[in-house]
Amino acid sequence: MQNNTIVFILFFLFFQNLTISQSLENKNVLVIYQLDPYHQPKLFVEKVSKWLETQKANTIVSNNLNTYSNEKLMDSIDLVIQSVTMGKLTSSQEKGLTNAIKSGTGIAGSHGGLGDSFRENTSYQFMIGGQFVSHPGGKVKYTVEFTKPKTLLNKGIKNFEINSEQYYMHIDPSINILASTKFSGKQYSWIKNNEMPVCWTKIFGEGRVFYLSVGHSPDNFDIPEVWELLTRGFKWASKN
Repeated sequence: MQNNTIVFILFFLFFQNLTISQSLENKNVLVIYQLDPYHQPKLFVEKVSKWLETQKANTIVSNNLNTYSNEKLMDSIDLVIQSVTMGKLTSSQEKGLTNAIKSGTGIAGSHGGLGDSFRENTSYQFMIGGQFVSHPGGKVKYTVEFTKPKTLLNKGIKNFEINSEQYYMHIDPSINILASTKFSGKQYSWIKNNEMPVCWTKIFGEGRVFYLSVGHSPDNFDIPEVWELLTRGFKWASKN
């Protein structure tokens, strides 16, 4: 049993290193968002769309969740980049999205746009691998540290400090953690030194999931380490 576990870990690390190098050129990328009173998803979409243009991807931008119900379109998509905080999926929208990911389409995103979406849709949460529950203290200064051994997803990226919302989340034990943070306990003493994942990957069926909890405000993505990690995640998650 122990040997099988070691083999699986080595295979997963190799798999991550292999797929991070893939190009988004000519890939079909769906960037989907909805406005909310907490964030600025339009600015996120603009920044991501400009970057995708430099990668020569075929970008489709939508603010309509019915896009997920379009089976023909979803079958053609290599990567979904989502920025939707809270909201709710209909059964057909949830089925359309989760079936696409199970079939090999990748999904990636950050902060509440992926990790605090569709609170009533547990099948969605099962796919993503985690769900936001709190950000103690609102905007606080905290450190993000990368896990070891590093893969090509986080290799060469240094630990960094950020002043933003520090997400406390419920997580799936099957996620592969790339970076984490510790809580000071200043707001809630019982979570002092609790270590919480900030970035992870997950396999869902044949699809790949990439999540980064950083990203409350647009200036978070001006931090080189944040943007580098996120864009590597986009490439990694896209259909191979």
